Amino acid sequence: MESLPLYISLIFGVTTLLTVYFAYRAAHNSLWTLSTLAGWLLLQTPIALSGVYTQTDQMPPRFLLAVLPPLLVIIGLFVTARGRHFLDSLDQRWMTILHIVRIPVEIVLFLLFVHKTIPEVMTFEGRNFDILAGLTAPLIFYFGYNRKNLSRTILLGWNVVCLALLLNIVFHGVLSAPFPFQQFGFEQPNIALLHFPFIWLPCAIVPLVLLSHLATIRQLLRKT
Repeated sequence: MESLPLYISLIFGVTTLLTVYFAYRAAHNSLWTLSTLAGWLLLQTPIALSGVYTQTDQMPPRFLLAVLPPLLVIIGLFVTARGRHFLDSLDQRWMTILHIVRIPVEIVLFLLFVHKTIPEVMTFEGRNFDILAGLTAPLIFYFGYNRKNLSRTILLGWNVVCLALLLNIVFHGVLSAPFPFQQFGFEQPNIALLHFPFIWLPCAIVPLVLLSHLATIRQLLRKT
């Protein structure tokens, strides 16, 4: 990983900060949300730098330390009254525009593939079509929320389709990592996301994108 050009890490770092900013705005400038996200990123930094996640021969994988806590938080938001109140208070406009970060994420993934740290299957030249969500997000934001020309059904459909795109790359990313259950990318496993700063993708960006879709879908269904 030391051979990676610095600009790739810088692009990814800015993308992560932009994602956190959009989440902060979606939560109506909540300092609690901002401090929680910042604290989580800071906590994951020394863990990743110590090489904990690169030890992949154990079951369950240590990688769960990065992805399980955010998933439990999301589940907690949906099963508790205070959590559901928080979800219903989120701003759909900011949750929609948040998805533009999927464009630089896909560019970074392609650069990581070029530098032989992830497999092709995780890029838009392989089986990853997640960039379509990022490219269409500004259109949904403008026509759906500024011009209000899109029906609730279209907004719901877009979120469902883009959620499927997200789950697709998560599926291939996890099964391309050098875990005992690896299924893809044997010629070049997914090792980049086990290192800093790219660990922020599975531990922060993906959960925030997932939460944005789920919260928006919940709000749209409740209005329907």
